[in-house]
Amino acid sequence: MMEHLDGKLDTFQRVLGMTIASLPAWIVLVVFALFTVGLPSTSQVVQSLIVAVSSGVVATTLFFMATDRVRNHQGKLAAVEATQSTEILFVIAGEMIILHIPLPTPIALVGLGIIILGMFLHSYYTKILNTRAAALTSNRTDKKVHGFE
Repeated sequence: MMEHLDGKLDTFQRVLGMTIASLPAWIVLVVFALFTVGLPSTSQVVQSLIVAVSSGVVATTLFFMATDRVRNHQGKLAAVEATQSTEILFVIAGEMIILHIPLPTPIALVGLGIIILGMFLHSYYTKILNTRAAALTSNRTDKKVHGFE
């Protein structure tokens, strides 16, 4: 999205666009939940509100601000994107402290580890590809400057 629009949207417009684009999926989920399990309890609504504000509004806005600032520096962009994997740990800790949920089961922790590892490897692989692309571009420029091409 950042590449396609080339900085034409600011952080808040990106958050709004993401929210509007995901509304159909949320509406389908709400209708399905209403017919299968009914209305949520008050505590579920409060918990969802806390998560929506802290993760959906605050964290997403900060993340988009950070990606906007480093969008022209691929290595820094990969580092910012890698921070998403550690967000999971903070969410779990916050839920345990604020919402008093128990520690995730061992199988859930293994799943979280796989997610974190996958996000880390994706960011690392992206950085390697961008480093190689920059090196190739640099070599082509050097050849043109020295008359080899």
